[in-house]
Amino acid sequence: MKVTFFGTTTLLFDDGKDQILFDCHFTRPSILSYIRGGDPEKAPLPLKHAEEVRVLSDAAISTDRHIIDEMLEKHHIDRLRAIFISHTHHDHVMDAPYTANKCNAVIYGSCSAMNVGRGGDVPEDHLIEFTPNETYKIGGFRIKVLSSIHSKPNILNNDLGETIDEPFTQPALLRTYKEGGSFDFYVEAEEKKFLIRPSFNYIEGQLDGYNADVLFLGVAGMAKEEDDIVKTFFRETVEKTKAKVIVPIHWDNFFLPLDQPVEGMPPIIEKTEVVFFKLAKYCEDNNVSCIVQIPRTCIEL
Repeated sequence: MKVTFFGTTTLLFDDGKDQILFDCHFTRPSILSYIRGGDPEKAPLPLKHAEEVRVLSDAAISTDRHIIDEMLEKHHIDRLRAIFISHTHHDHVMDAPYTANKCNAVIYGSCSAMNVGRGGDVPEDHLIEFTPNETYKIGGFRIKVLSSIHSKPNILNNDLGETIDEPFTQPALLRTYKEGGSFDFYVEAEEKKFLIRPSFNYIEGQLDGYNADVLFLGVAGMAKEEDDIVKTFFRETVEKTKAKVIVPIHWDNFFLPLDQPVEGMPPIIEKTEVVFFKLAKYCEDNNVSCIVQIPRTCIEL
């Protein structure tokens, strides 16, 4: 299985016949654009003057079609069958409508994801609202949707549980992409089992009985958590699935464009070096392999 990572939690699975995309975020607007997209009454970062906040709040962003077209061409994304959306924050769903239409792919997601698709003129027969615990067979892939929990609210994110209830059009303020419910994906293909968990959180006992060869593990938020929470997180993910390979995701600075050098998350949000240290210590102590994949690269699993 060839897996290409485009940063954040965007993963392309390719078995040589069909391609499946998990999340869809290539545009990666700047952090200033995100701040500008906030509620003037609840600015995510401190600004000195109310008028300054009002001016900044007018910034709206659209999908960068040029970067998507470039990635589609360079990575030979020409057999894309489906796009599965883990939740509907902008860094997971923003580019799904354009990509789906460009590739004639179907979007699978929550009701909120369906409204993002409708706002982007995706045909209704290319929108499938998925059901938790349901398995979807696409080519040689079997993809089971698991209910999940988003990582804890932080300075840039306080809308957990909110939904997108109407067709969502671009250009849009980035902070109007509401979470809309969170999901994990259990993928079976080529006699291998993969688990994609985009968020640093867990539901106790949820993964009982699920084994995975490779675990794509969201780690954003780990640096600030107490050791007991991190230990429980690993127990409820890595140890429950008996995964021997971890690929961390959601560690890179998704406010930097894909055509610039990759960096860890901004220090005000996360200390990526601490995340990697905690992950490395766990893998070292538990005989688990770890692959840190750089955006725009592929690995064979």
